[in-house]
Formats: sequence, C-alpha cells, structure tokens
Amino acid sequence: MFRSPSPARDQTARGILLMLLAVLCFTAMDAVVKLLVAGYPAAQVVFVRFGLQFVLVLGLLLAWGTLGAALRTRFPGLHLLRALFQFATVGFFFTGLAHVGLLEAQALADLSPVMITLGAAMFLGERLDRARVIGVVAALAGALLILRPGLGVFTPAALLPVAAAVSYAGFALITRRVGPEESAWTSMIYGAGFGTLAGGALALPGWQPVATGDLPLFLAIGLLGTAAQLFLVRAFSLAEASVVAPFSYAGIVCAALWGLLLFGAVPDLWTLCGALVIAAAGLYVWHGEVRAASRAA
Repeated sequence: MFRSPSPARDQTARGILLMLLAVLCFTAMDAVVKLLVAGYPAAQVVFVRFGLQFVLVLGLLLAWGTLGAALRTRFPGLHLLRALFQFATVGFFFTGLAHVGLLEAQALADLSPVMITLGAAMFLGERLDRARVIGVVAALAGALLILRPGLGVFTPAALLPVAAAVSYAGFALITRRVGPEESAWTSMIYGAGFGTLAGGALALPGWQPVATGDLPLFLAIGLLGTAAQLFLVRAFSLAEASVVAPFSYAGIVCAALWGLLLFGAVPDLWTLCGALVIAAAGLYVWHGEVRAASRAA
C-alpha cells in the first residue's frame, strides 16, 4: 500500500531542492563575476553584489509592508556574525576568481560541506551517521579527482577559495541555528545591509567607472545572488545542515558547464569522473536519509 511521505521527509526533500537551486544560481553568478573581475577590482564587484541585493530586498519588504517584521529579531548578535561570515565568503571567493579557474575555485570552496557536517555534530548536536560520513568523504574524493596533484592549483591564491569555504561553514551553521525560528527575509536584509556598508568602504577608494556594456552583468550578479541567498537560507531552515550541505558539491558540475559555455574550458576525463563520484555521493546521502526517515515513521 502506498504510504504518504512524512512531514519531516517532505521538508528534507524541499531543503535539498532549494540547495540545488541555490547552487545553480551561485555558480551562474560566479561565472559572471569571473568575467567582471578581469577588468574591475574584486571589492567593487562585491559591493555591487550586496548593494543590489539590499535594494531588491528592501523594495520587496516595503511593497509587502513587512519591513518592520523582518527587522525584528531575537538574535542580533548572531545575525551580525552571520552577516560577517557571508561577507567574508563572497569577498574571499570573488577575489580568488581573479587568480584561479572557475572549476578549480568551486572545487576548493566545496570543502565546506566537510566542515559543515563536522561543525553541525560539534556545535548543533546533529547526528553524524555512517551514510553522511561516507557521502561527504566520497564527494571530497570526487573533488580531489578534479584537482589532481601537480596541476598548480594549490598556489597562495588557491587559499582564498579555501578561506571562503571556512567562512561559508560558519554562515551555514548559524543559519541552521537561527533559521527555523525567524524569517529568511530577516537574514536577507541584515546580510545585504552589512555587505553593502562593508563593501562600499572597501570599494569606493579604488572605484572604476562601469562601462555601459557591463551594466547588465553587474545587474545579473545582484539578481542571481539575491535568489541564491534566499534559496540557501530556506534550505538550511528546512533540513539539517549536514544533510543538505553535501549537495553543494553539485556546484562543481555546474561550474564545469559554465566554464564550457562561457570560457571554452572542456572538462577532461578525470573531471567527468570526479563529477560522477560527487553526484553518486549526493544520491547516497539522500538514500540514507530516506531510509532513516522510513524507519522513524
């Protein structure tokens, strides 16, 4: 007899779907950013990314009459810390894109699920079962297949995406702590506001005039970043951090596709093998979660 999915399983499935949508938007934004940092300071691109998000979120909240509700929070300190982690993540990664290839930068940044899974067990009390550990380790092995030793990826500039992975893990863990108790729009408005102020302080001294032909690209990073951030916050609010985090490895596959379409970078056999390993790891984690939810039901 057909059994309806439990609310917990349905929530987990929606969290995973939202994570995949966030990954798609983030990698598309990163591809556009890589085009822009070739001619503009990274700090300027970071400022535009947060500034446009702040304008969009503020406009929506004012139109809906919910700005006051979004600004009310019981966790001002955590929101400030989360905004700092978010700003650091974007700043490190955008700066790294000026020196590291899109696929390589994405793969290095995707060390974050390992950190999130371990951090969730240490600080949030989430379980660290065998399926999750195997899935994360397998996905990391897939990333290492793509980053084979001896390719010159591990330069000082490659430490910037690694730093982005560390700060992203902090952002994700705080989001998991606060997300279920407050609106995603609260995170959006505070994160965008902090990023706009901090980004402006860093960008304005070295500001370069924006060419008319580049305006659509700057607008695109604001729209894609806003959509991705909303998907991400909702994903971590609906499902456990250590469940949805491994699905961010799909970003390596997306980065390979954007690299092919925009930069003509053709993935080699090892890269394709790594992508398959990452996809298989994500499915394994999902399968283990479904089985656990069925046993609990």
